[in-house]
Amino acid sequence: MSPAPPAPAAPEPLCVVGIGADGWDGLPAASQEALRTAEVLIGGARQLALLPAHVPGERVPWPSPLRPAVPGLLAAHAGRRVCVLASGDPMFYGIGRTLTEVLAEQEAREAREAPEEQETGGAVAPDGHRPPATRPRLRVLPHPSAVSHACARLGWPVEDTEVVTLVGRPTDNLARALYDGHRLLVLSAGAGTPAEVAALLRARGFGPTRMRVLEQLGGERERMVRGVAADWDAPPTDPLNVIALDCVRAPGTPALATVPGLPDTAYEHDGQLTKRHVRAATLAALAPAPGELLWDIGGGSGSIAIEWLRAHRGCRAVSVERDPVRAERIGRNAGALGVPALRVVPGAAPAALAGLPTPDAVFVGGGLTAPGLLAACWEALPPGGRIVANTVTLESEALLTEWYRRHGGDLIRLAVSHAVPVGGFTGWRQAMPVTQWAAVKPAAGQQP
Repeated sequence: MSPAPPAPAAPEPLCVVGIGADGWDGLPAASQEALRTAEVLIGGARQLALLPAHVPGERVPWPSPLRPAVPGLLAAHAGRRVCVLASGDPMFYGIGRTLTEVLAEQEAREAREAPEEQETGGAVAPDGHRPPATRPRLRVLPHPSAVSHACARLGWPVEDTEVVTLVGRPTDNLARALYDGHRLLVLSAGAGTPAEVAALLRARGFGPTRMRVLEQLGGERERMVRGVAADWDAPPTDPLNVIALDCVRAPGTPALATVPGLPDTAYEHDGQLTKRHVRAATLAALAPAPGELLWDIGGGSGSIAIEWLRAHRGCRAVSVERDPVRAERIGRNAGALGVPALRVVPGAAPAALAGLPTPDAVFVGGGLTAPGLLAACWEALPPGGRIVANTVTLESEALLTEWYRRHGGDLIRLAVSHAVPVGGFTGWRQAMPVTQWAAVKPAAGQQP
């Protein structure tokens, strides 16, 4: 019996080196050695310029847009010792995440395209382990992040400081994190970001907020620019900056809570709005969790999807609305309340649901009697997925009662009354009661 062929050697790991404004001299020995011995150096123009001339590798600047170019760039230099430069900590809003995702996608694609035996040539070591994969591993050599530097300068505990990045993201993302007395660090997209942040703070009623712009952290040209958002007039700063905010809400600005049930006045609407108390109960039944996707069908003003997204920055949502005017309004509400990533799909369900990614939860706030709508939503849900439907009409209530009979869950009626003047006294005015059905889809073979 002939011996098994030798296992192929593991490829050189793809190395990612974090570098700060202090450049080459601020790098530890391991990072300098990785850069000195690399055959190819990939990075932004600013980062590559920080390397001294005696670092011999071929210098390749990132193209724009960056993300789509990464697989091809790595493939073009396969088999060579490649070192990627990153600002600060590559795994903190940096290129490290992108590279990790690209390598994982390559591995998954290889696994789909070839059986395991073909990937390894059928060779199995005596201990039962297979040879190393042919794709490169990732070796990350971090540098102190801008956040670490900023907190050190400000005396802020890192664990108590929220970070919002505006690099490649809308400035509206910041609105979700604005609370009186809250400390924020904003990762800036460039020299003009401080002025954009100041304008957003004024527009959202946080003009008294103290701003400090920290430039070139850790470098010889480090400096801090101070001011208040209400009268911020500093010229464009160094592009490499972080913005520190001590949030102060202006008198008269409504306070927005971190929990569902924002005031109805927080939304622009035409009356098609799930009202505050019913909204809070609906979000409780939907139970948003990090990373999960919601379908909000019959979005109206977008309140359910918006407050789902505000529950955690990892939450995702799609709002389906057939009225184009309302669809545009949903987008404006999402931006104003700090979740501009809400995807708005104009169109009528169930037809508009075709091609949407699989939801973890579905809310039906309108159009319940559309033929096949509930069936399409139920079919789209994976086992363990949640569905919640609200209605105020007898016809839709009868439909929900039938689905409750077939699939179980909870069928409840929500009634809210508000105190109003009655002559010289006070009485109760009841809003239309809302019937709500909420259910969890069981696994195949399980009883509801």
